[in-house]
Amino acid sequence: MKNYTITVNGTAYDVTVEEGGAGSVATTSSAPKAAPKTAPKAAAPKPVATGAQGSVKIQAPMPGKILAIKANAGQAVKKGEVVLVLEAMKMENEIVAPQDGTIAGVNVAVGGQVEAGDVLATMN
Repeated sequence: MKNYTITVNGTAYDVTVEEGGAGSVATTSSAPKAAPKTAPKAAAPKPVATGAQGSVKIQAPMPGKILAIKANAGQAVKKGEVVLVLEAMKMENEIVAPQDGTIAGVNVAVGGQVEAGDVLATMN
């Protein structure tokens, strides 16, 4: 007989299996026990913002990867002008300025991963 611990949907079960030829029956004995704890994954550090923070936040509409930064801190932009390019689900999404203003800071770097709602840049 061999004993195994099997985890199903976070619940661990002790299972005993009899070794044998054809026609043998496997038996299980179990009382659920706590699943082993795994250490949480450390989040990647976020890049530090460049310059001062502005009052208007440009946020990520979805999780993805930053492909390009089209506007830098101190640059004047018009409403609808592309500030960043975000790749999500193999599609390139242009993140645009919500109003006319000046980019106060860019909080991400090319190649960085972002989550929905993360502040990508700020503007005044």
